[in-house]
Amino acid sequence: MQDSLIGFAVLLGFCFVGVPMGFALVAVGFFGFALERSFPAAFATVGQQVQDVATNYGFSVLPLFLLMGTFIHRAALSEDLYDASNAWLGHLRGGLAMATITACGGLAAVSGSSLATAATMGKIAIPSMRRYDYADSLAGGAVAVGGTLGILIPPSVPMVIYGILTQGDIGKLFIAGVLPGIMMVALLMMVVGILTRIRPDLGPPGVKQSWEVRLRALGNVWGVLLLFAIVIGGMYTGVFTPTEAAGIGAAGAFLFALFRRRLNWSTFVAALVEAGETTCIILTVTLGALIFSNFLDLSGLPTALAEWIKSLHLGPLPVILAMCGIYIILGCLFDSLAMLILTVPVFFPITQSLGIDPIWFGIIVIIVVEIGLITPPVGMNVFIIKGMFKEMSIWTIFAGVTPFLVAQFVGLGLIIVFPAIALILPRLM
Repeated sequence: MQDSLIGFAVLLGFCFVGVPMGFALVAVGFFGFALERSFPAAFATVGQQVQDVATNYGFSVLPLFLLMGTFIHRAALSEDLYDASNAWLGHLRGGLAMATITACGGLAAVSGSSLATAATMGKIAIPSMRRYDYADSLAGGAVAVGGTLGILIPPSVPMVIYGILTQGDIGKLFIAGVLPGIMMVALLMMVVGILTRIRPDLGPPGVKQSWEVRLRALGNVWGVLLLFAIVIGGMYTGVFTPTEAAGIGAAGAFLFALFRRRLNWSTFVAALVEAGETTCIILTVTLGALIFSNFLDLSGLPTALAEWIKSLHLGPLPVILAMCGIYIILGCLFDSLAMLILTVPVFFPITQSLGIDPIWFGIIVIIVVEIGLITPPVGMNVFIIKGMFKEMSIWTIFAGVTPFLVAQFVGLGLIIVFPAIALILPRLM
């Protein structure tokens, strides 16, 4: 167990000096395994691990969903999603902020990335909200928190990583995120309503659109709504597997971009390259996590922690709350992928020893990681907004995010107290 703690310390040291997470995990995992056993055994294990990951059919779900997201991005869907949401909600107090959150939820459903969702919607929504005299705190906060929906509403890259690390059912994880995602959107919109009722100057109402304009705006996004329904509905009904769903989603997104005349040879190649680069980065990190996890298992850390927790005679709820607290602290220092990679190999065996449902635990982890994306001092989504709008104070954005954090903690509490919110749909599959 002592060796694993030294390994964690070395890993954190690598991260703080700028070594890429994937390479740091591979190096620490390899040398840790070698010191526990031998270098020939470490070479053999790492080689087998590389082959297993590279030939894992289930892993192909990741590049396909990433490709789906890149095609959708190049189809300029984000503008139409925002226009449709604004047409229906823009006349309310804080309506543009509500429209931003709704559009973020829609874009998240096809991009699977929080940072991409925040960056894309920031370009569109913040200038519009400023034009209508919205406060920078509400504008920046709405985009930053709306972006976090990208890892909760399926398809979600962190859900795929969690499924691979735990050898879980990725399809059920996707379905489990639907109701919590809808609940989070509703809670965030409620926050906007409450804030603008208390302080109407934060988000004045816009012009009410006619039904003709609303229906026309909705008609511009019917293609992606249909694509989402086919992908998620097909998995839910068992018509196709998650990998097949990813392939159908990528092909559908390609046709969608082609139909909208937003795809030419250069943008097609750029979409392939972007998806390929992101896949390679995530593949390296995932491979490193599996190698590092082997080292942890060999050192006995997960087993020792599980036995120690059992000796305390704590129920599942206190353990879950303690893990959530650790995630929130880590969220102040690391991004979402790093948190998953570092903690799941340690926490997951403990939850299994306590009989905690792995799907329910996965949704809890995703929500807490989501909270970490907007908590200081790191708050990756907040820094995305700051980088795009340099005149905005970072503390103004964090101040705008704070009320939304309260809503996300409420949502997390509801999932913990009422597990059925996350489990009812997977159990009906």
